[in-house]
Amino acid sequence: MAATAVRYLRSAGAATTAAPQTPPEAPHRALPRPELRAVRDGERPPVAPAEFRRVLGHFASGVTVVTARDTDGPTGFACQSFASLSLDPPLVSFMVARTSTTWPRIARAGVFCVNILGAEQGALCRGFAVSGADKFAGVAYGEAPSTGSPLLDSVPAWIDCRIHAVHTGGDHLIVVGRVEALGAEEDGEPLLFHRGAFGRFSR
Repeated sequence: MAATAVRYLRSAGAATTAAPQTPPEAPHRALPRPELRAVRDGERPPVAPAEFRRVLGHFASGVTVVTARDTDGPTGFACQSFASLSLDPPLVSFMVARTSTTWPRIARAGVFCVNILGAEQGALCRGFAVSGADKFAGVAYGEAPSTGSPLLDSVPAWIDCRIHAVHTGGDHLIVVGRVEALGAEEDGEPLLFHRGAFGRFSR
């Protein structure tokens, strides 16, 4: 039937080509990327940085060392701003300054291990808080089972992760990790940080 209609149209001199299609819509243009800065031009912080630190220092927290291994070897930094984020899927997060020289190496590795420090590991924390030093000099460690990131000896707990997402948060980055493996000792007290000093539970 279709062939008969085509022959008729040809004999009548009508065009038999298909009607032109409506051109596809142009792809959406991505919005311009915002400039990554803590305070925009013309803005002023609502509070003085020293006062901000003083007040927030009243919030006691645990202390961790976040470690990774890239092509240059092991790397890590002391981190107070660590938190559990999600149970399903299992996610954790930590914050790192955008000026950190350690973070680009962790980002390159794509994985990290959170070493939760014990009450007697204040000196270990101080060693990882120093910028530019060989932080692993004299530090005993093994490999986290899933990612191979440095797992520090004698830590009471550890969380082995892959980088899941990274968000900007002012002058810091919010790093979300998906937990691949984790473990903890049955005993042991945590190292606490409060108002610029280390502490421990008193029973």
